Amino acid sequence: MQSIAQLHGMFLASTGVCTDSRKVFRGCMFFALKGGNFNGNAYAAAALEQGAAYAVVDENVDENVDENIDESPLYVKVDNVLETLQQLAAYHRRYLNLPIVAVTGTNGKTTTKELLVAALSRKLRVAATQGNLNNHIGVPLTLLGMGKDTQLGVVEMGANHSGEIAGLCSMAQPNAGLITNVGKAHLEGFGSLDGVKKAKGELYAYLTQRQGQVFYLSDSADLKDMLQAHGVKHPIAYGLRENNVCVDAGSRSNPFLSLRMANGDTWQTKLVGSYNAANVLAAAAVGRYFGVAEEDIREAVESYEPQNHRSQLLRTARNTVIVDAYNANPTSMAAAVFNFAQLSADSKLLILGDMLELGENAQREHAHILGLLRQQKLTNGYLVGEHFCSVAKKPFLSFADSAALCEYLKNSRVERQLILLKGSRGVQLEKVLKYL
Repeated sequence: MQSIAQLHGMFLASTGVCTDSRKVFRGCMFFALKGGNFNGNAYAAAALEQGAAYAVVDENVDENVDENIDESPLYVKVDNVLETLQQLAAYHRRYLNLPIVAVTGTNGKTTTKELLVAALSRKLRVAATQGNLNNHIGVPLTLLGMGKDTQLGVVEMGANHSGEIAGLCSMAQPNAGLITNVGKAHLEGFGSLDGVKKAKGELYAYLTQRQGQVFYLSDSADLKDMLQAHGVKHPIAYGLRENNVCVDAGSRSNPFLSLRMANGDTWQTKLVGSYNAANVLAAAAVGRYFGVAEEDIREAVESYEPQNHRSQLLRTARNTVIVDAYNANPTSMAAAVFNFAQLSADSKLLILGDMLELGENAQREHAHILGLLRQQKLTNGYLVGEHFCSVAKKPFLSFADSAALCEYLKNSRVERQLILLKGSRGVQLEKVLKYL
């Protein structure tokens, strides 16, 4: 069996790592991962036929393989493919010996990560998590995507149960990091808000043990408490009060977030939502720490455009739509509702989808959101999903799923509205966009 050092030498001689036999590229190392509905070992021979240099396997399940894979130079037999991928990533990270910034939190991880990359790339060659590949598979793939020409890495870390952030830190070995915020999300796995704090705080624990640099949002009392609990030394604070920043959440004609900085400059972003102010200030704080000029940070922030239905603005032929339908939890939903209430418009419409993975808290949290809507006098809206349906009352209309709402909208034309589209990814609210 190959050692991790030997495997790393093979990796350096390859063209990279692939875990999907449908996306094999010539000279790559194919890692035969397993999932609930697939076994990558069954596709190892096909990956080699398509040009992979090696196939890392832990079973001999491919009926097309006549030879003994233990004796074949093309197959690397290991005890566990996933664990080997993670060990290789950790070894490669030590080999690179470069600074890595970790980003975790309940909300805003991906946006903050992308803003960090935008700012840091003005000075350094940065490699970072692609999309939201932030789990036990995505993080090692991110690390293995870094090369000797990389000057700094930015690694996003997600979690839905305790111990996961600690595991990701052991792979990425960050030198610096931040928790965007803590809130009610993945309560099925964490159990409670305290469980969320404990899990996210694993990043603080790791950095404290290794004298790493922590950045923190000083506007958050929860994060301040977590700093003290973990004995964080010399954290760098950022925040609205800390940086003496004023926020303009915008209007229907210009709903984009605008920040007036302490020196009087205005930073005009292409992000929708005042809750994104903290993400911008995080990028500024980390950028300054790594020596990026203030004007370069500002230009990076102002030119950044969100993608993939995150805090995006869409102007259709009939309406203006704030699309924030990539994910949702009680904390992010409340923030989106409060921001929407502040926007000035003649007529507003809410289209809200279920918040998933809340376990036994689901009905209570969805009812709480309805209370917020009434409190903010936002009563024109459609609610989508079984959780909202179970608590919905007039004047809201409720629909079992996005398909049902689409059918309704085919015959009920919506126009001249400022619309907030917000829900968990599993609800697939983006399907209704073509009817708006």
